[in-house]
Amino acid sequence: MKTCNADANAKGSGEGKGDERKTFMKTCLSAKPEKAVKAAAEGQQNKMKICNKEAGAKKLKGDERKTFMSTCLSS
Repeated sequence: MKTCNADANAKGSGEGKGDERKTFMKTCLSAKPEKAVKAAAEGQQNKMKICNKEAGAKKLKGDERKTFMSTCLSS
């Protein structure tokens, strides 16, 4: 909401601009969460692939692998 308000004000659709602001805010608020969620999911998926590949290359198993994956994914 804050980001959309700031964007609206920056584009000249500040408070009291009527239909133009309503349209902008509706579009902004409905579009951003989907993009953010999708980007986060893709980022996490890529991180998982990289960490998994590294763990396989190091031939880690059991607790060592679990610890490595936890550290790798959180960084």
